[in-house]
Amino acid sequence: MNSQKKILIITYYWPPAGGPGVQRWLKFAKYLPEFGWKPVIYTPENPSYPLLDESLVKDVPKDIEIVKTRIWEPYQLAEKLNKSNKKFKAGQFDVGKNQSWKSRLSIWVRGNFFIPDARVFWVKPSVTFLENYLKENKIDVVVTSGPPHSLHLIGLNLKKKNPGLKWIADFRDPWTEISYYKHLKLTKSSDNKHRQLESEVFKNADITLATSYTDAENFRKKGANSFCITNGFDESDSVTQTLKNTDQQNFTLSYIGVLEQLRNPENLWKVLDDLVQENSSFAKSFILKFAGRIDDKILQTIENSALKKHINNLGYLSHDKAVKEMENSDLLLITNFPNDSSKGIIPGKIFEYLATGKQIISFGPDDADVSRILNETQAGKHFSYDDSQMVKEFILEKFDLWKNGNLLKNTQSIEQFSRKNLTRKLAEILD
Repeated sequence: MNSQKKILIITYYWPPAGGPGVQRWLKFAKYLPEFGWKPVIYTPENPSYPLLDESLVKDVPKDIEIVKTRIWEPYQLAEKLNKSNKKFKAGQFDVGKNQSWKSRLSIWVRGNFFIPDARVFWVKPSVTFLENYLKENKIDVVVTSGPPHSLHLIGLNLKKKNPGLKWIADFRDPWTEISYYKHLKLTKSSDNKHRQLESEVFKNADITLATSYTDAENFRKKGANSFCITNGFDESDSVTQTLKNTDQQNFTLSYIGVLEQLRNPENLWKVLDDLVQENSSFAKSFILKFAGRIDDKILQTIENSALKKHINNLGYLSHDKAVKEMENSDLLLITNFPNDSSKGIIPGKIFEYLATGKQIISFGPDDADVSRILNETQAGKHFSYDDSQMVKEFILEKFDLWKNGNLLKNTQSIEQFSRKNLTRKLAEILD
């Protein structure tokens, strides 16, 4: 056992944090020991998480070493000033006409005062603490996982103090290329500062990990030694073996997760609205199910349409229950930001969707990485936010198959996305 090499994982999100951000390194930590690497976790003692999910605690390895120090973050103060600031923690914003002056001010402060983000106050104390920790403990590799991208500044500072340190910067989302970056109302000098810090991270990290093919390519263009390891599904989470869809009466289209205004598929709601009005057979069996946090403004729009009677809104669920709801669906919805710069975003949820074998309907920019995965696995279809007729045809085709009992499961060539195989890939890079 002592021959195992040690990897220090610096992450803001760790159970009981909920949401997809926590699962990437939780699953790597779970499987790394099988490939000769012993993980140590460094995480805040008193974080301000947007979501909690106690069900993820069971995946934390029993004997794992977890090191914690306190963090000061201004979110509690921001939330007192304006309730909607709670969304910022999850990188969400009111946009366009939904923005109040308080929202506009908060976004401006968030983008220009806290660079790269509001967790930046944890950088200095962490560097001081970890400098000593690294002297006293033999660590072979340090990983920083962002967002929050301020964690990469911890890695950057440690690397500058100790150039021999092996450092991996893991980008679960891009930094200046992320869709909401342009909504931050940045001054010229703040924008320069963000870009300069990002560039330093890319040039100093031994390896930069991206979660999508496009991001890895973009990072390489900016000087990073970049590799893509996507997110994935954990076979031990899947209830596919034991659960058949218990709801045979209804044709259910489900969205599982957080849905904010910037990823709202208005064309889909319009198509579904038309279908329940035009097609009595469809209307009789159709359910639109939400499990997660759906923006109020989106819900209001849907509830003011003919879809109102067809909505089943379950609210936020633990990860375990969310997986069961995926199983109890016939069609699973995934959405991405419409702009071209978001082609490289592969929502982590797609892999759990793949594990269920259910058909997936996806929205986002043309030529997106998600489209590549759906084509490779034949697991569904990707549309742009302008498509309507083709969306309608796709849904009706799946509905007819369902009605005749022919909507089959599909699990071909998905094993490349299992968490264990992805951890094997990570271990090869580490070695």
